[in-house]
Amino acid sequence: MKNNTNAIVFAIAIIVAAFILGNAVINRNKKEGTISVTGLGQTNFTSDLIVWEAKFSQVNSDLKQAYSDLKKDKETISEYLKSKGLSDDVIVFNAVATNKEFKQNYTNDGKYLGQEFIGYTLSQTVQINSKDVEKVEKISREVTELLNKGIQLYSLAPRYYYTKLEDLKIEMVAQATDNAHVRAKSIAENSGAQLGELSLAQMGIFQITGQNSNEDYSWGGAYNTTSKEKTASITMKLTYQVK
Repeated sequence: MKNNTNAIVFAIAIIVAAFILGNAVINRNKKEGTISVTGLGQTNFTSDLIVWEAKFSQVNSDLKQAYSDLKKDKETISEYLKSKGLSDDVIVFNAVATNKEFKQNYTNDGKYLGQEFIGYTLSQTVQINSKDVEKVEKISREVTELLNKGIQLYSLAPRYYYTKLEDLKIEMVAQATDNAHVRAKSIAENSGAQLGELSLAQMGIFQITGQNSNEDYSWGGAYNTTSKEKTASITMKLTYQVK
């Protein structure tokens, strides 16, 4: 009787051990499911800072006279900009650049005879940094009025920026994250699974392009400065566990 009891206990122990071992093998080989999705955050905005530059110059064989003429031009330009409603704190005149100008001389048959000094070219740039975007835009278009004062001013295209860019980035990341979560939840439900915990989040490159433009995104991040009306976008890649 004792031997029969021991045999039964031993048999039960073997069955239990086999079940535990088999279950361990199954769990060891079972792969945990995941879902990876990419969400997009995008918004349109209007630039609130304009940077406009214009260049003026004087040419003279006498360096002192060239500098004196350039200084007069600077004063006239400054008075003109102030008359248009700009204050001193947004008007910046950069340092004067001086270049010697030479004429290349050749004979009638094309033989080079050397160069001849013909004078100095002094140039200076005025830069406007202002949050009054529309006013500076208007001035940049009307600045040819200075031609009537004898000043040749070469106007560059305005550049546009946004001073609340960091706040915009935070808003875009939140939007892209929500968008990715909705996509992941929809995929999980449609496949008969349940969305688990977030295991990985990767942020894409922040891109700023002109509205309604055909600009390409850059791997390093596009940053449009030529358009006043812009579009900001960013992507978020999320990986979730699936139950």
